[in-house]
Amino acid sequence: MVSYIFVILISYLLGSIPFGLIITRLVKGVDIREYGSGNIGATNAYRVMGFGMGIMVALCDIGKGYISVFIAQQVFGSQAALILILAGLAAIAGHNWPIFLKFDGGRGVATSVGVLISLLPKAVLIAFFAWLVIVLTTRYVSLGSIIGAVLIPISALIFNSPATYVGLGLAIAIFVVYRHRPNIQRLLAGEENKIGWNMDVEKKEE
Repeated sequence: MVSYIFVILISYLLGSIPFGLIITRLVKGVDIREYGSGNIGATNAYRVMGFGMGIMVALCDIGKGYISVFIAQQVFGSQAALILILAGLAAIAGHNWPIFLKFDGGRGVATSVGVLISLLPKAVLIAFFAWLVIVLTTRYVSLGSIIGAVLIPISALIFNSPATYVGLGLAIAIFVVYRHRPNIQRLLAGEENKIGWNMDVEKKEE
């Protein structure tokens, strides 16, 4: 039981590391929370700081989820589905509610991708291509993220993945959609920002 708690705690703390904030402060000397959407994730890093910064933050956030599951696999083995899932969920929760930022974090999409790469790689591939097509055609990252997340459990079912992992995909999809509620409202109102727009990065969105 102690080892379970330890792995979950480590996963949460890994997820809580705000790479978007750390990287933009180190490289650009700014607090990303004061610009664009105010989010610490890769999309806001891209909008505010450019493509390279967005990719860097995305890779770090993906890594948090992947490493959390990897640690659980090393401790308990790759067949210990329950603790692998709990470790992944703990990392996602850490990104969304990081202890280092007074529990005010991001949307959790990239960290979820890292978790799912470890457990449902085929489903992630389908979701990624859907995300890419949607973002390239509509320029709405949020729409791509929402639809990609919804496709995860559907793809997992198609590939006959274990029921526990399908359940994880469903939980993550619900979680991602829930965290994107403000984006959904803006999409429905036609007010969501598209990537590639010239944003006034000195003014945080309300």
